[in-house]
Amino acid sequence: MNLTSKILIGMLAGLLLGIALNGLQHSELAPHALVSWLQWALVDGLFDVIGAIFIASLKLLVVPLVFVSLVCGCSALGSNSRMGGMAIKTLALYLLTTALAVSLALFLANIIQPGVGMNMGEQMAFSPKESPSLKAVLINIFPSNPVKAMVEGNMLQIIVFSILMGVAISRSGEPGKKAQAIFEQFNEVIMTMVIILMHLAPYGVFCMLAKLFAGLGFGAIGDLLKYFMTVVLVLMLHALGTYSLLLYGMSRLSPLKFITNIRPALLFAFSTASSSATLPVTLNVAEHRLGVNNSVASFTLPLGATINMDGTAIMQGVATVFIAQAFNVDIGIGGYLMVILTATLASVGTAGVPGVGLITLAMVLQQVGLPVEGIALIIGVDRLLDMMRTAVNVAGDSMVSTIIAQGEGLLDQQRFNDLADTDEYSHPASTGEHP
Repeated sequence: MNLTSKILIGMLAGLLLGIALNGLQHSELAPHALVSWLQWALVDGLFDVIGAIFIASLKLLVVPLVFVSLVCGCSALGSNSRMGGMAIKTLALYLLTTALAVSLALFLANIIQPGVGMNMGEQMAFSPKESPSLKAVLINIFPSNPVKAMVEGNMLQIIVFSILMGVAISRSGEPGKKAQAIFEQFNEVIMTMVIILMHLAPYGVFCMLAKLFAGLGFGAIGDLLKYFMTVVLVLMLHALGTYSLLLYGMSRLSPLKFITNIRPALLFAFSTASSSATLPVTLNVAEHRLGVNNSVASFTLPLGATINMDGTAIMQGVATVFIAQAFNVDIGIGGYLMVILTATLASVGTAGVPGVGLITLAMVLQQVGLPVEGIALIIGVDRLLDMMRTAVNVAGDSMVSTIIAQGEGLLDQQRFNDLADTDEYSHPASTGEHP
């Protein structure tokens, strides 16, 4: 059984066990002592510990992986004129997909009207963190202390420093070649660490989903079913429609093969609800299953995990319409254009961690004069939607990386088209074969 199947089985088993435990907690027939023990020993004990360790292990690899792989990629590209053009195309594609995502969300939300007739009733208190201004985001991109940026996990600053380091290595002659060789060897070691961790993923995924659904169940969806389904519909249309059209239109590659090849990254993204935590998997999948050259993947994917938040933009678009309708506020065409602009720019400053979309949603609502308190209406289902929109974010990152690689002549099309359905995470260094 390949790793993708194992992860999928872990997801389904965790989901079913979590729902069963949730039902047991609300059952009048179940002994109270048994329910309490299961909650203490399994949900808050074993599942919580293993899930937390798994996420911590993924996050452990993010900073060294981004730094080393980006230095390797930029040092390979920096000696020629490709770097500037590739960077501009990558940024343009990320901003385009985000703008298309929020536009599609606003269009369909206005047709479906999920907030019309909403009974405001009781509301949960919600105090969002203060969102940084666009000026602050731009200034904070550039690090004053790269070590501090790595300690704090400030990905934009790490990316800028890594690019500068890679370009400097490429222009340093013989000393640069020696430094590049060291970084490439270090990169191989880190990728081996990623592969080791991937084989433990089914167990971590099982524990995480079992704990999540044991506490949540599906009851939270009932009151917000129309909003929930609207977001899910837009996410599906954007992932399967917009991405497929862009991929085929700009690279003539098969969207079906693309979706098939990125399955492991999508499963990880859904399970962790974090683009940053999924980044080691996304890089591995892009290189070994999509055929994207490391020099492209190491630049486009860390950048995408930091600034490309299509799924979050979709949630913000639908949530804005939903809250406006729930409060009977008409924000007009100008308001919707402001939402598109704000949500697109806000994605640049959005960290790839669970739940951060609610923070930037507060900034979007403030820009169009809607009450921030309306966020309390959607908190109940946001965790489930966060998992889905993270998968969309990762699909978008991989799609842009594939298009850029194809355009630069750095895509292994044979690997993209003829991937064998075997154990896709056997390291080439250990097997002598492509994964």
